[in-house]
Amino acid sequence: MTVSNQHFVSRRGFCLCCIGGAASAAVGAWLTPRQAFAEARGIVSLIKDSAATSPIITHKLRGNISALEGSGGTVAVLTGPDGKVLTDAGIAVSRPQMTKALADLGSQPITDLINTHWHFDHTDGNAWLNAAGAKITAHENTRKYVSEVQRVEDWDYNFLAQPSGGIPTETFAREHDLKLNGSSIALKYYGPAHTDSDISVTFVEANVVHVADTFWNGIYPFIDYSTGGSIDGMIAASEANIAATNDETIVIAGHGKAVGNKAELREFRDMLVAIRDNVAALKKQGRSRDETVAAKPTAAFDAKFGNFVIDPAFFTRLVYEGV
Repeated sequence: MTVSNQHFVSRRGFCLCCIGGAASAAVGAWLTPRQAFAEARGIVSLIKDSAATSPIITHKLRGNISALEGSGGTVAVLTGPDGKVLTDAGIAVSRPQMTKALADLGSQPITDLINTHWHFDHTDGNAWLNAAGAKITAHENTRKYVSEVQRVEDWDYNFLAQPSGGIPTETFAREHDLKLNGSSIALKYYGPAHTDSDISVTFVEANVVHVADTFWNGIYPFIDYSTGGSIDGMIAASEANIAATNDETIVIAGHGKAVGNKAELREFRDMLVAIRDNVAALKKQGRSRDETVAAKPTAAFDAKFGNFVIDPAFFTRLVYEGV
């Protein structure tokens, strides 16, 4: 099933990276994240309220792998005799809808959960999934970040530490391999990208890869400088994703169109590179951040990528910070 960006904005996708959208529903206009905080206090409560009622849409892929869209970042599920293996946990208040969607995939118990990075919209469901039986695996930086209060400056918000059940117990530094349900699952650290805790999750035999928030399919991405992200890191991750895939690979994105392909990875990479270079040239000329925004360095890509919460101006500011 293909979901348009407009539909995605109106019904789903309320997450750490989409705070402005939740606030806009409250105040009737698209706002930057900081404006949203000024207009609507308790923004995380608004996000959770939306996630509590948003439907979960299931995309059945191949190799007993499905993608669940509707609770924060896209969740991948591998089913089989060893149990259900989840990649990312979504937002906890989506538990009723997630429980039903998971049950619809089969009667196997939930046994394993992989976090692609630390952000709220990918880890908030950790504790309930752990209580349901999932062992949690993640990069060591994810464990570090979810164990402590984290402030995301661009959202002007402090995220609390996870309860003990929500903290990953299996961690790794560079690479980690799992063998579950007859599938070889390769976990690989990107280095600093969207954050400095991002990993890819590759289901080898099925040729399916979950690249999470290193790929926002058809929309401008958020880059979290508060925990090690950068525009150059996002580009490096995009290059790694392209190198690791072929034309038959199914690519699961963190946000935007949930299920993509290598051609869309290339289009995303090309957009990042062009805007990075445009912004860097303007900054080198001595333009201030606001002057750079006014010059519209994203203009060639706005019709395709600029119709979501990370709007052209906000994305320009993010890139400006990192060049």
